[in-house]
Amino acid sequence: MAISAASGLIGSALAGDLSADGVQVVRLVRRTARGADEIGWDPQAADGLDPAALAGVDAVVHLSGAPIAAGRWTAARKAELRSSRIASTATLATAIAAADPAPGVLLCASAIGYYGDTGERTVDESTPGGTGFLAELVRDWEAAADPARAAGTRVATFRSGVVLTASGGMLGRLLLPFRLGLGAKVGSGRQYFSWISLTDEIRAIRFLLGSAGASGPFNLTAPEPVTNAEFTRALAKALGRPAVFGLPSAALRAALGEVASELLGSARVVPARLDEAGFRFAHPDIATALGALLAR
Repeated sequence: MAISAASGLIGSALAGDLSADGVQVVRLVRRTARGADEIGWDPQAADGLDPAALAGVDAVVHLSGAPIAAGRWTAARKAELRSSRIASTATLATAIAAADPAPGVLLCASAIGYYGDTGERTVDESTPGGTGFLAELVRDWEAAADPARAAGTRVATFRSGVVLTASGGMLGRLLLPFRLGLGAKVGSGRQYFSWISLTDEIRAIRFLLGSAGASGPFNLTAPEPVTNAEFTRALAKALGRPAVFGLPSAALRAALGEVASELLGSARVVPARLDEAGFRFAHPDIATALGALLAR
């Protein structure tokens, strides 16, 4: 099993979970490999991965991508967001297509940004893509895996919501201000927030790896999206602290520019295909998820 971005939030958790079950994990690294458990590659180069390096690899999980909300979306930043996802996926898919034998499975990270701002409308994998920078990015990102798909490798893309864990990501950043009683809803608070616990993210990825018929897009989101206001109340309650403040939309746009659209937009996304395939969530609702994540 090969994993890109194996040192990241999801990659490190996935690699650890697989290794604990005796799966041999090989990490794709952006430098010269230092051992049999690493494969060196250049994700930005069209020929940046030697197909021969994938010999003996039965499945690949591709997680690479620069953080979406790490800074203002300048032209340069948008170019980085696109190249870190699209170029790296194309490089990997091209190498898989040329490998002999080729890995049988490619799972590619994707995002619910595919659907754009859905307002109060519930959407699933049958819903057409939305509009805007992220929706276009995700469409091109998923299409970049086509060479592997055309060569006969089973390809599934998992459109993740916000992955919640107390050790990092969005929830990790929110814990200190909420514990200080400075928790705040964002904008009106009515915008929907589609999320998944890190535990269920890893379980779902492994479920897709082991499901022979699983191909195409899958939403990795809990079955019960919440509004921003509901999430704010749930986190404050879980921590036993008040959350009486609000962050005005205008202030957020002034501070973050176009990135603010991700915080102010609404994404009411449900995991229809996972449900149909028989996956069962350990943390289906926000109260259960926060209780489990904050108890560790």
